[in-house]
This record gives sequence, structure tokens and C-alpha cells, in this order.
Amino acid sequence: MTRNRDNNDYKQIPINCRSSRLFSVRIIRFSNGCFISISEDYQKIGSLHVSTAQAGKVSTAKVIPSKVDSIFLTSISERIALMVNGFTIVNFSARLALNKLDMEDILSEILKLIE
Repeated sequence: MTRNRDNNDYKQIPINCRSSRLFSVRIIRFSNGCFISISEDYQKIGSLHVSTAQAGKVSTAKVIPSKVDSIFLTSISERIALMVNGFTIVNFSARLALNKLDMEDILSEILKLIE
């Protein structure tokens, strides 16, 4: 089955956090899930979490674990997987660990893009 490409399948936004850090978020939507890339500075492959949701249950694999911010990445991956009722792959690359404000700002903007 072929799915027509929709303008909402790809979104990219900058996120200016209250801590003055700047992140780039890219989201690619698919019929059965989405890919989310969160990067500070340069676009790089960093830690990678994969979640799948089915019938209200979620399972997560840390393909490339994060030295820091692991709980935050797992939370985003699982929450979005439940929202799309499918797969979510989250890529995260940052210079330093996130603080609470950074996490709130990033999560808020991603949720706006997914809804």
C-alpha cells in the first residue's frame, strides 16, 4: 500500500530554551510511528532509544545508551510511542546534560508538533 506524502510528515524547528541553549528538533512521521532527532549545535547521531507501543503497552530498547539524560529520553520515546500507537525512534545529541528547564522546553515543543 502506498501512502501519499503529507506536508506534516516532516517538521523541523529550533527550540530556544530558557537556559539560553538552542536545540534543533526534526520529526519525520510514518504511518506506523515517527523518528525524532534532538540536537544541540551540529546534527549528529547520539544516543538512540527505540520504543514501540501496542494496546496501551510500551517497550523500549536503548540502542545507543546515553551517559546522561537517559530517563528523559526514555520518557519522550515511550510517551510519543503511546501517542502514535506505534514506533518511536529518538536520537539525542547535546554538549552537556539537560537541566529541568531544558527538559520542559524540549518536551513541550515536541508534544505540540506531534499532536
